[in-house]
Amino acid sequence: MNKMQNDMKLFTLNSNRGLAEEIASDLGMEIGASSITRFSDGEVQIVIDETVRGYDTYLIQSTSEPGNEYLMELLIMIDALKRASARSINIVIPYYGYARQDRKARSREPITAKLIANLLEAAGATRILTVDLHAAQVQGFFNIPVDELRANSLLADYFKAKNLEDIVVIAPENAGTSRARRLADMLDAPIAFIDKQRKNDPGSVQGINIIGDIKGKSAIIIDDMIDTARTVTSGCMALKEFGANEVYACSTHGVLSEPAVSRIRESELKEVVITNSVYLPAQKRDERITVLSIGSLLAEGIRRVQNNESVSTLF
Repeated sequence: MNKMQNDMKLFTLNSNRGLAEEIASDLGMEIGASSITRFSDGEVQIVIDETVRGYDTYLIQSTSEPGNEYLMELLIMIDALKRASARSINIVIPYYGYARQDRKARSREPITAKLIANLLEAAGATRILTVDLHAAQVQGFFNIPVDELRANSLLADYFKAKNLEDIVVIAPENAGTSRARRLADMLDAPIAFIDKQRKNDPGSVQGINIIGDIKGKSAIIIDDMIDTARTVTSGCMALKEFGANEVYACSTHGVLSEPAVSRIRESELKEVVITNSVYLPAQKRDERITVLSIGSLLAEGIRRVQNNESVSTLF
């Protein structure tokens, strides 16, 4: 560990300092000294207050709300590290924003997830370490190594400890079946999915059907993120109508944009389990929202990257 500490430095920006401090503590390191200020017109200014010449640097920053602000901080810090002669610039992005725009769904749309990848590479990033991308193909948008860690084991261990009876894992959309299958395998449980019937408008749901046996069971909806909470709360309503005994929801990324918390409070969800990949401010906290830490997972990922060990065994 001493050799690793002598070869690397860990930095963080403004998106999630609490998580960065957990990672640093797990690694037995201090967070590197840097300062972020703004000019009167809002332009970001970053100064690295210690040498990074010849070091492997790790920079922790989620591109969560306000995503554009945090993305600019990240790009500017990468440029600062490159110009300060860091040996490598490893970007730890617990939550990769813009990943939902991973393809052209309609004519004349951008592929913004690819644009962000281009920007990170152009700024000088040499490796990306992230958690549960919205779409697997985002890895292929980069021409540098990308390690995608998964929080399935963390979520599975939490639900195992609850000793729930007759569990069924629910994919809220057909596309989420593989994610549900991974969690179901860890819980030794069957899966089901919510089939939403849509017509012309992609945002309009004409009807909902449940594919699978859920009657009298404890249903766990899993998704990669909970944003406005419409998917999990409407899914909970449907599952209860089709006979589920109780309904939980879990995801890696608790984005929780308005009015997510209000919807959760007004729903019949028993509990919502998320991780701290996105910082959760006090006004978004609720007794039914449980936050698990991915600090140790990310710290182990960093440790393995730095020691040239396998990262895939963490999946």
